[in-house]
Amino acid sequence: MKEGVDIALRLGPLADSSLKLHHLGQSTRLLVASPAYLAAHGKPERPEDLTAHNVIRMSNVAGSDVLALTGPDGRAHSISVRSDLRVDHGLAAREGFRAGRGIGPAHRWLVHDLIESGELEPLLQGYSLPSTPLNMLIVPERAKVTRVRLLIDYLVDEISRLPGIA
Repeated sequence: MKEGVDIALRLGPLADSSLKLHHLGQSTRLLVASPAYLAAHGKPERPEDLTAHNVIRMSNVAGSDVLALTGPDGRAHSISVRSDLRVDHGLAAREGFRAGRGIGPAHRWLVHDLIESGELEPLLQGYSLPSTPLNMLIVPERAKVTRVRLLIDYLVDEISRLPGIA
């Protein structure tokens, strides 16, 4: 980490690190799309229907051209998807969903407000996507500094309140 950085949040798998790790939970994900997109292209009723849809993909996530879902019966589904929009940031994906550019996986905490407002709809609700680990990385020698400790405690408490962090 850069000099002057005391903590960092990491969403995703973690390589070995010399930093102190504090596991914050798992970020659950779900498939979403805007009502306008679904009105124009139809609503998928089963995982196989996703092959007929445009899926917004993350360009910086290996294997994002395949959606792995687990059905209500525990059966695994791997669906190859097509995409004409690839983004490298979750906020860009959020805006793509909101603008009706496609269907895709999103972290629940990232789109919760849009689902609540009706701007996005959750899809294939009986199916689940793999969750993603969320960790806090702390520079070990900074962990006992009062302001850093207070920030760590605050973040741990606030992040546990986010929708979709289990």
